[in-house]
Amino acid sequence: MKILAKNQRANFDYDIKDTFVAGMVLSGPEVKSVKNGNVSLTGSYVTVSGGGASLINCHIGPYKYAPNESYNPTRTRQLLLNRREISQLLGKEKGLVIIPLEIFQGARGLLKLKVGVGKTRKKIDKREYIKKRESQKEIRKHTNI
Repeated sequence: MKILAKNQRANFDYDIKDTFVAGMVLSGPEVKSVKNGNVSLTGSYVTVSGGGASLINCHIGPYKYAPNESYNPTRTRQLLLNRREISQLLGKEKGLVIIPLEIFQGARGLLKLKVGVGKTRKKIDKREYIKKRESQKEIRKHTNI
């Protein structure tokens, strides 16, 4: 499993409760562009309706060897989830956010998206998260000596 892109701010801004793995519907040049690392998950999110799930505002840059006259790098992309997973996402409580965590290369070279369901952290919670992380670093630092 090779991680191609990661949403760095996701674990800091959101308290992730549950994760799902979804396939993505991409064109050929988009796949090559993602595998070259020309992708950004910052500011993107997932919407779920009865018909399926969609990835919105994910920036995949144009592949330099493909013709790109009318290419839109932030177009809405369809996600491939089972009916059971879609119904689980629709059945979640109000106030939860569905955000993309990382894009990785799965079996047979297929691109997969790890999606997290979580709650937005408030500023106070972020401060506590930073304190906890720093204390864990100190503990690891002193136990490895």
